Amino acid sequence: VSSRESSDSRKAFSYLMVAGGMIPAAYLAKNFVNGAIGSLSPSADVLALAQIEVNLSEIPEGKNATFKWRGKPLFVRHRTQEEIDREVEVDISSLRDQQHDVDRAQNPRYLVLIGICTHLGCVPIANAGDFGGYYCPCHGSHYDASGRIRKGRAPLNLEVPTYTIDGDIVTVG
Repeated sequence: VSSRESSDSRKAFSYLMVAGGMIPAAYLAKNFVNGAIGSLSPSADVLALAQIEVNLSEIPEGKNATFKWRGKPLFVRHRTQEEIDREVEVDISSLRDQQHDVDRAQNPRYLVLIGICTHLGCVPIANAGDFGGYYCPCHGSHYDASGRIRKGRAPLNLEVPTYTIDGDIVTVG
């Protein structure tokens, strides 16, 4: 049989083989994409840490409690009236990252912060430093009792996460 006479059957065979190969290729591509996207979603232990509830009545006045939230330290501080008055009276024009204390704390008695220094990501020490708030010994950043940077290399205040206070329970996340 000449090649001209069998060209139609050869074309049909080629088209059939390509179509037959495309179905498994599409199935494999779908599985690969689903697996790649699935690996980007958070694991069950991370989802469990998405929210944390803290009982504020267990934190003594003038003390700071540290919790783990989303793999980061979370500082919850029960401030004294003296600390509140001192932080409210600070002239915000003298601050590097200008935020008033009332903008950082929903309830002035309790301050909730993510405990990561904004300079290089170290964990500051609570109730320490020149301003009685937090001190990062790695590079000498001093924060006040409102978590605002007052001295040192850190460019920004300690971050305030999204939280709600309902009675004696604070829910972060």
